[in-house]
Amino acid sequence: MGVFKYDNFFAESFAEALTQVGVNSNFGTLQIILPVGISFYTFHGLSYVIDIYKDRIKPERNFVDYSLFVSFFPLLVAGPIERATHLLPQLLKKREFDYTKAVDGLRQILWGLFKKIVIADNCAEYANTIFNNSADYSGSTLVLGALFFTFQIYGDFSGYSDIALGTARLFGIELLRNFAFPYFSRDIAEFWRRWHISLSSWFKDYLYIPLGGSKGGMWMKIRNTFIIFIVSGFWHGANWTFVIWGFLNALYIMPSIIFKTNRNNLEIVAKGKYLPTIKEFIAISITFSLTVFAWIFFRASDVTHAFYKVSRCIAFQKKSPAEFQIHLKLSYF
Repeated sequence: MGVFKYDNFFAESFAEALTQVGVNSNFGTLQIILPVGISFYTFHGLSYVIDIYKDRIKPERNFVDYSLFVSFFPLLVAGPIERATHLLPQLLKKREFDYTKAVDGLRQILWGLFKKIVIADNCAEYANTIFNNSADYSGSTLVLGALFFTFQIYGDFSGYSDIALGTARLFGIELLRNFAFPYFSRDIAEFWRRWHISLSSWFKDYLYIPLGGSKGGMWMKIRNTFIIFIVSGFWHGANWTFVIWGFLNALYIMPSIIFKTNRNNLEIVAKGKYLPTIKEFIAISITFSLTVFAWIFFRASDVTHAFYKVSRCIAFQKKSPAEFQIHLKLSYF
């Protein structure tokens, strides 16, 4: 993953840093194609090796069974990131066709396809138009573009996870749930318990806890939290925008860490009720707004584009002709 995904990023960043101090350099970059899903199956395989090292599991002696665990096809492109302790025992035991599970699996595949094709793909059309032509739009439309991307990325990630879980269920395999209504979270700590759950738990078990977790006092908690969020951002992509996105989420979660409220909202909002309270609604709105703001950096092509878009979002300007075209399309949609 380091070679395929990050070699060029570090080479270009180092060359740019030297240029800033007046040193011209010409570092070569690798002209290679990034393998699809490399971040997912790398972490998938790493958990197996680390769990053996920590004596949590025994090495699998059957090469075919091991290969099936590493290359189980529903997981390869976008997760969820499975653990050997959870998936491997299911692959080893005898399974028989279960009609009820198969029907449930097909329903989940259909729901995932709806999220991906109906929600994500339609939102992507408008998000791409607005993000790729930021100079043509006023602040309100750029905010709208960020909202479109917010639902696009949820539809993409969550939709694929549903398809993967449903497909695995057809084979009698239960994968880890990856999303649990994240945009209804009341704080950022709750959001990260509900967004990309398999990734969050992976970083917790294999990075946060080995770094010392929360046992070394407040300073260690803060340090380790920033490390896992920045690494999480970098894991998503080789661009400084992802690092800033991770840094922002670390900042967002700091009040929960400092005031020890990060375990306050363990149950889903309004459980057993029809509607959340006014206080919960305000908390959800604030958390959602912070999340949307961070997604701007996640989606932007580079740091300059991200800050330019943020500056335009807070500017009030009249609609341009291009904006009227967007609003006409939205009205038709």
